[in-house]
Amino acid sequence: MLKVIGVVLIVASHWASAQSDPMLVEKQRFAFTNYTTESGETLPEVQVGWESYGTLNEAKDNVILITHFFSGTSHAAGKYSVDDAQPGYWDAIIGPGKAIDTNKYYVISSDTLVNANWHNEQVITTGPASINPKTGKPYGLDFPVVTIGDFVEVQKRLLDSLGIEKLHAVIGASMGSFQALEWSVRYPDMVERLVHVIGAAKMDAWTVPALEKWALPIRLDANWNNGNYYDGERPLAGVTATMLNITQDAMHPKIYQASFPNFTVQDEGAKQDIRTLPAISQTLHQRAAARAQTQDANHILYLVRASQLYSAGMQEDLSAAAQKIKADILLMPASNDLLLRPGPVRAFAQLLKAQGKNVKIEEIDGIWGHLDGIFSIQTKAPVIAEFLAE
Repeated sequence: MLKVIGVVLIVASHWASAQSDPMLVEKQRFAFTNYTTESGETLPEVQVGWESYGTLNEAKDNVILITHFFSGTSHAAGKYSVDDAQPGYWDAIIGPGKAIDTNKYYVISSDTLVNANWHNEQVITTGPASINPKTGKPYGLDFPVVTIGDFVEVQKRLLDSLGIEKLHAVIGASMGSFQALEWSVRYPDMVERLVHVIGAAKMDAWTVPALEKWALPIRLDANWNNGNYYDGERPLAGVTATMLNITQDAMHPKIYQASFPNFTVQDEGAKQDIRTLPAISQTLHQRAAARAQTQDANHILYLVRASQLYSAGMQEDLSAAAQKIKADILLMPASNDLLLRPGPVRAFAQLLKAQGKNVKIEEIDGIWGHLDGIFSIQTKAPVIAEFLAE
């Protein structure tokens, strides 16, 4: 699978190869005090990591906000150093001369609260693993439940600190699409364009329990200890199983087949001993275990809950929430997405059209499934560029 991912990331298009040298970026830190969450509890201190690409113009009206997906960070484009193995996840479309052209736009990408990648040295954002200033110890499950709405409000504080009052566009994929949509509902006079990629407008009775499968292995790991593991062994077995679930849910069977061309069902090791995993499962487990090293179990649980609670405007009535939107809208589901399926997005497009909204829907075709919103996004670079220029 890693070889296939590498090939996809290396394949050059006009948009992905608009520059030969990497765009170098650095993580920035924004901090503030006394944030009251939508659950009604107050965090005495909050800090978030963020990045920017391009230059803010004098009128401060060339800003595009990028909101990231569940397992992502604010590292949307560029590299921290020329020696980095890979650039940010949307480097194919963000940069000089690319679809999100940093010669024109000032692009900001911000971490969410409770970012999953707590053990990544570039992640500095507040969550359950952060020190509670009242106790001097990690919050653990004393950290308040947070929502997609909270993610947006923290981003709003960041933009306010920069004197930014208008957004040329808000663009996000997967959980980032929830945030982008929430921006357009909460701040309709601020958001001029919305690009909603591999997303949803509201969780449903299928998706909420599907996401619970990501939380369950962590809860069942004895080391999780009801969230109190910061002085002991991390629940890495549970997090590894969660990473396996996330990976399989995000990928279409077609890419799985392409990733393992030498797969054989007659696995001799598995045939001899029930404790021996099939070879394909061993490979996937090794990759998931490596990925688990950068994750915090509690942070994952909080992100799952924030996603499960999402509906546009944080209200039951989707039609009423959609009525508030003033932005031009580009919906970009992935045709083969088995996680956030395209059907509900198509229905959302019809709802928006019935309300007289300026909405377009452009489906991303590919073999990646949900991950087409990351690995196949460059195929829609001209569409995105044209939408932003309108």
